[in-house]
Amino acid sequence: MMKKFVGCAAAVVVTLCSPAWAQLALPAPSPAAKVSQVVGLTEISLDYSSPAVNGRKIWGALVPWNQVWRTGANMATKITFARDVTFGGKPVPAGTYALVSVPTEQGWTMVLNKELRLFGGGKAYDAKEDVARVPGTVTEIPNRERLTFLFSNTTADQTSLDLEWEKTRVSVPIQANTSAQATENIKTAVNDAWRSLANAGRYVADTSKDYPKALEYLDDSLAIQSHWLNNWIKADILARSGKYAEARKFAQTAWDLGQKDEAGFFFKDAVAKALVDWKGKK
Repeated sequence: MMKKFVGCAAAVVVTLCSPAWAQLALPAPSPAAKVSQVVGLTEISLDYSSPAVNGRKIWGALVPWNQVWRTGANMATKITFARDVTFGGKPVPAGTYALVSVPTEQGWTMVLNKELRLFGGGKAYDAKEDVARVPGTVTEIPNRERLTFLFSNTTADQTSLDLEWEKTRVSVPIQANTSAQATENIKTAVNDAWRSLANAGRYVADTSKDYPKALEYLDDSLAIQSHWLNNWIKADILARSGKYAEARKFAQTAWDLGQKDEAGFFFKDAVAKALVDWKGKK
């Protein structure tokens, strides 16, 4: 019996030392968290670790006053702006930054830093890498056990990034350049519309052979902008319709405009050949 018991004990030891035991999954003390918000056309997202109060004194103890804090647990919190923003009144280019902070009894300073490998990533904080240092607005709140980031008071142009932990909330306003971005998008869409219409006309001509409908698309394209490409596509469709005299006029316009766009005039040879082949045809 003694030998059997020893054998059983040995088996238990082997089990405890096995890879399965080494990979035992347990809850993290400061679990990973993510939060994101779209402000107008700009997505803003945060990746952070969320520590708990767990009965501890937080401010001035676990998180010392007057020292740079990772603003979370483990590695520094990372914030990503998909487009340029204004963070606490400071212009910030699109990109990902470490969000660190300096809590004091008199107020907080919120900092965006270029170095993403702070606090556990092998890099020490260096103020020379700061992109923005702004004051945070501090208010008292009901107790929150785990550190949490959230966005509040979001509109099409702005939002507030709020850090909440224990009985403290720290807020920083973020402004998006929504109006300017929307205006630029409209301008780009209008400028590109001629090309989309021209391609639509070419597609209809190539597939259904509905040349009158294809020419409608080309007329709409030319009404927005006269470019060598839409002039040439219209010339080609007119030629397919047997209207060579009219086709040659648009081919000539395509040729003249193409001379100003030597690098992009990729149908140069075809236009030159058409001007010769269609000469004298009605």
